[in-house]
Amino acid sequence: MAKKIRIRLVRSTIGSLPKQRATVRSLGLRKIGSSTEQEATPVILGMVRVVSHLVSVEDVQTT
Repeated sequence: MAKKIRIRLVRSTIGSLPKQRATVRSLGLRKIGSSTEQEATPVILGMVRVVSHLVSVEDVQTT
């Protein structure tokens, strides 16, 4: 099974570039404080890197 990460939106997308706003939305984040769990694929990790100043990332323990 693939490794999972939890992504949380910690800063507003107001003032950020439209491309970064679209990236945040495509990660499944809407409001500040919202979070989502995604598999840690290269595509998702690249998206997180683009908006790393807006989100926080942590590993999810799978049991």
